[in-house]
Amino acid sequence: MSSAIAVIVVAAGSGTRLGHAEPKAFVPLGSGTVLSVAVDSVLGMRETPHLVLVVPGDRVESTRSLFAPVAARAAAAIDVVAGGRTRQESVASGLAELPASVDTVLVHDAARALAPALLFDEVAGAVRARRRGIVPALDVVDTVKRVSVDGRVLETVDRSTLRAVQTPQGFPRSSLDHAYATAHGEFTDDAALVASAGLIVDVVPGDVRAFKITVPADLHRAEQLAAERAAAATPAASAPRIGTGTDVHAFADDDGAPLWLAGLEWPGERGLSGHSDGDAAAHAICDALLAAAGLGDVGQVFGTADARFAGAHGEVFLAETRRLVEAAGWRVGNVTVQIVGNRPKLAPRRAEAEALLSRVLDAPVSVAATTSDALGFTGRGEGVAAIATAMLLPRG
Repeated sequence: MSSAIAVIVVAAGSGTRLGHAEPKAFVPLGSGTVLSVAVDSVLGMRETPHLVLVVPGDRVESTRSLFAPVAARAAAAIDVVAGGRTRQESVASGLAELPASVDTVLVHDAARALAPALLFDEVAGAVRARRRGIVPALDVVDTVKRVSVDGRVLETVDRSTLRAVQTPQGFPRSSLDHAYATAHGEFTDDAALVASAGLIVDVVPGDVRAFKITVPADLHRAEQLAAERAAAATPAASAPRIGTGTDVHAFADDDGAPLWLAGLEWPGERGLSGHSDGDAAAHAICDALLAAAGLGDVGQVFGTADARFAGAHGEVFLAETRRLVEAAGWRVGNVTVQIVGNRPKLAPRRAEAEALLSRVLDAPVSVAATTSDALGFTGRGEGVAAIATAMLLPRG
C-alpha cells in the first residue's frame, strides 16, 4: 500500500481551552471523535495517501488498534507515532515515519476536523503543479486593529494583504525535510518554518469548513456540521437530488486545434480553448452532478493547478465525477445537456454522443442543441456554452 503522497495528522495537543478531560483529538464528535472525523476527510482524497497520526504517547497503542480496521477498509497505510513537546517536534516525528516513496507531504491539524477532502486534493495538486509549499487561506473580512496590552487601540491594520491560514499545508517532501533538518527556533506552522529556510510558499483558496476547534463554541459548530454531513451521507430512499451546471469555452486561436464536444472529436471543426480539451458539454454535466451531490463544482474538484487534468478529455472528467458521486452514496439517475452555439451541427452525431455519455455515466443522457439567434458570444461564433441538469438517486 505504498503511496507517493502522505498526510501527517497532528493530534498530540491537550486542548485545555476546550474544557474536556480528553486530549482534543479524542473528544467525541458525531459518531466518532475529532480525530476520526479528520481521518475520514483525508481518506476521501482522490489519491489514497500514506497516513501518519501523531498522538500523545499514552494513546499510541489504543489509536493503532482503533484505526487498524479503517486502514483495512480503505486499503491505506496508517501509522501511529507519539508526538513531542511541541507541534514542531510532533511533525518531525511524523516525517521520520514516512517511506522513501513519498514525494509530497501534507501536514494537517486534527483540530480542523471538518476540512473537506476537496481541500486536500486542491493543496496536493498545487504542490505538484508548482513544486513549492502551498497553504490554504481565507481573506480577512473583519476590520483588524492593533491594540496595546491594556486594550487601547493603536492603529487599524490594512487587511488587503492579510490572510487567515489553515491546514492542510502541503510541501514537496524534499523541501519539508530540508526545512526541518535546518530549523532554528520554533514556528507556529510549517509554512513559516519552510519560509525560514528561504523556500517559497504560495497560497490557494481555503475553505470555511476548515475552521479550528479551539473553544466549546467551535465544538458546538463542528457537531452541527458533522450531523449535516452524516445526514448527507445516508440519503433518504425517497429523496432524489437535482443539480444544474453550466460551462463556457471560447474557440481557440489555433485553427488547427481539434474540437472535442459531448465526448466526441469533431474533425474539421475549430477547437475550444481550455486547461483540458475544452469540452463544454462534459464539463457542464460534471458541474451538475457535483452540485446535486453537494460536492462543490468543477473548479474546486478539477482545478487548473492539477496537472493530471491538463489536456484531459471529457470522459476522464465524467468518470472521476461519477466515482466521487458514487462514493458519496449516490448513483446517476439521468442527465440532460443542451449545447448552445452555431457549430458544430449536432444532429448527425446526436445518438453517438448520447451513447458515449450514457456508457461513461451508466445512466441515460440526453443531448440537445440550439443557437442563440445571432445574439451574444455564441451567436457571434466566438465559442460554445452548455447547460446541464442531472438527477441523482440514493445507491441501493
